[in-house]
Amino acid sequence: MAEPTARHYDTILSPVITEKATLLSEQNKVVFRVADDASKVEIAAAVEALFKVNVTKVNTLVTKGKTKRFKGRPGRRPDVKNAVVTLADGQSIDITTGL
Repeated sequence: MAEPTARHYDTILSPVITEKATLLSEQNKVVFRVADDASKVEIAAAVEALFKVNVTKVNTLVTKGKTKRFKGRPGRRPDVKNAVVTLADGQSIDITTGL
């Protein structure tokens, strides 16, 4: 395992805590919000360095931001990239404790 660097902290922005993400945790999967320019290899390296676990698979998805109205004026939500990280058997991440 490599030592965490500043790029690792910039890659993983925050954990996603939703009902669907909680159900995925039963299958040894954890969902993170990640940087838009992060690749799957960078995401796997960052999770392994920060949380000291073995990653077997990374799936990413980009949700495009919606156009919404705010006080009568049109605005746009930002695009968001999420990563579903599958951990090796017997390993887990407690995302409630933070880093």
